Amino acid sequence: MNQQPSVLVVDDESSILDTLRILLRKEGYEVATAQGGKAGLEQIRTGSHDIVLTDVRMPQVTGLDILQAAKEQDSMTPVILMTAQASLQTAVAAVNQGAFYYVQKPFSNDELLAILRRACEYRSIRVENKQLKQEFRRRERPEVSRPVGKSKRFVDLLKLAEVVAPTGSTVLIEGESGTGKEVMARYIHNLSPRADAPFLSINCGALPENLLESELFGHVKGSFTGAVRDKQGLFAAARGGTFFMDEVGEMPSSLQIKLLRVLQEREVIPVGATEAIPVDVRIVAATNRDLEEEVRRGHFRSDLFYRLNVIAMEVPTLRDRKEDLILLLELFLQDLATERDEDPKALSEEAMDAVMVYDWPGNVRELQNALEHAVVLSKGELIEPSALPERITRRRKEPLISERASPNPSLDVIERAYIMWVLQAEGGNKTRAAEVLGIDPSTLYRKLSRYEETVTT
Repeated sequence: MNQQPSVLVVDDESSILDTLRILLRKEGYEVATAQGGKAGLEQIRTGSHDIVLTDVRMPQVTGLDILQAAKEQDSMTPVILMTAQASLQTAVAAVNQGAFYYVQKPFSNDELLAILRRACEYRSIRVENKQLKQEFRRRERPEVSRPVGKSKRFVDLLKLAEVVAPTGSTVLIEGESGTGKEVMARYIHNLSPRADAPFLSINCGALPENLLESELFGHVKGSFTGAVRDKQGLFAAARGGTFFMDEVGEMPSSLQIKLLRVLQEREVIPVGATEAIPVDVRIVAATNRDLEEEVRRGHFRSDLFYRLNVIAMEVPTLRDRKEDLILLLELFLQDLATERDEDPKALSEEAMDAVMVYDWPGNVRELQNALEHAVVLSKGELIEPSALPERITRRRKEPLISERASPNPSLDVIERAYIMWVLQAEGGNKTRAAEVLGIDPSTLYRKLSRYEETVTT
């Protein structure tokens, strides 16, 4: 970035433009101004600016239009939006489209200057990062790193990925949460002819149906409330690359039909549009559900299942590849040490015993998080059992429902067993477990506390 950062100020009030021009030039910025959105668009198209500062509410061309144009011209440009009539909906839209900051008028000079300084630092870091990446690409392309594992099941899976990668076939990756399905999808992408194109991903179970539809297929301006401009969907954005659809089994039936069309026709119809857009993208889907069972139960379309299941891969659980545990431990501890700029820590004999005995219901993700927890809490070079999460070191308790249980257990016993089952399936994450159970996290904590008292008394 220049020694004197350049700022484009866009507003339809000349008095604000004059005030900001004087203020920013006094602080050492190069300042260009545009009165109104149309003039702002022209300045963006013909000039180069380190930062854009724009009003939101302007006739004909709004601040959100300026934001979109600036990002299309240079994705590294921080755009700061100003408004006298802030609304949550507009703020969310601005952040989703990549606004750096959203400030409400009237603001103090000190507040605005502090935001501009942060924007300058942000752009400098991004420019430097881009330059480093370009330098790296100028060198010989390094060999794609292989996911870590030496167990037979995992090695066989890697060999299958290496055979499948160059073909372009649709792949369905199955496995429990946290096993590394996205890691496997990225490995396939990096070995494929599409490696230099985008790898985009989405969790199909993380968004409500209407938002998921818009994210996948895009929408046209005015197609629904809040659709203030055309939006490109992820299928189109991943053009030439790979689109990873995680938890595809959670997709609503109405969107399953649309996904089937993408696979069959290689085209998408944005929400509110009448014409299809061709897409060139490889789909890799993943699920922690048994999709064949979901098909039998009528929860997943059979024709979509067969379209997705061209090449099926199953990532083994961590408890089924315990011989890989030490390799993964060493890798994660080294990565954590690199991040913290320190020598890698090691597990004491007692801590290693606890780690090897534990079942790891949250799989590789749980292992990685547990090691980070332990490294943060460990003061010495050795990680002792006390630094590990308590669930890994505590003694196993009596099963919630044992073989001696009544053939007709009470509702309390069934509820308790189900809650613990969901908690285990979510890798011990109480917030996610509460969402799955449909209860408030505080309610879950009270129930778990009551179960704890029951077990220990």
